[in-house]
Amino acid sequence: MNYDEAFEKVIGHEGGYVNHPNDPGGETKYGISKRSYPDEDIAGMTLKRAKEIYKRDYWDKAKCRQLPHPLDFQVFDAGVNSGVKRAIRWLQAALPGVVVDGVIGPQTLTAARTYNAYKTSSAMLGERLEFMTRLGTWPSFGRGWSRRVADNLRV
Repeated sequence: MNYDEAFEKVIGHEGGYVNHPNDPGGETKYGISKRSYPDEDIAGMTLKRAKEIYKRDYWDKAKCRQLPHPLDFQVFDAGVNSGVKRAIRWLQAALPGVVVDGVIGPQTLTAARTYNAYKTSSAMLGERLEFMTRLGTWPSFGRGWSRRVADNLRV
C-alpha cells in the first residue's frame, strides 16, 4: 500500500474537529491532537497539513514503506492511534524471535519480510485490541476502536 492510500484509509477513521472531555489528547482534528502538537492550530488544521504530519511523524518514522502489505498499513494506523513506538512494539510482539524494543531496525524489518504478513497482522491487531481494552478511556472510545480494528482485519 502506498502512503496516499494508507492516509485515505486512516483519515476515514479520524474525522474532523473534536474536543471530547474524556480524550486526554484534548482538542483534535484529523487525529492530530493538541497534546501531541501544542504549537499547531488544531481548529484550523487543514487536511494537507495533517497529511504532511502523518507522513513525517508516522509513516516515515515507522519505516512503513519498507514493510510488506498489510503490515505497512497496520503499523501506520496503530502509530496514528496509539503512538509509533507502541505500534512498533505490537509488530515486534507479533513476530517470533524479535526483541520488543520499539525500534524498527534490521532484525524487525527482516522478520516482517520473512514471516507471513497476514498472520503477523492478525497477531498485531490482537495485541492492539487487548491493550485498548485495559485503557481507562475504553468505556468512552472502545466501541469506535473495536470497529477500527475490525475494519483493519479486512485490509
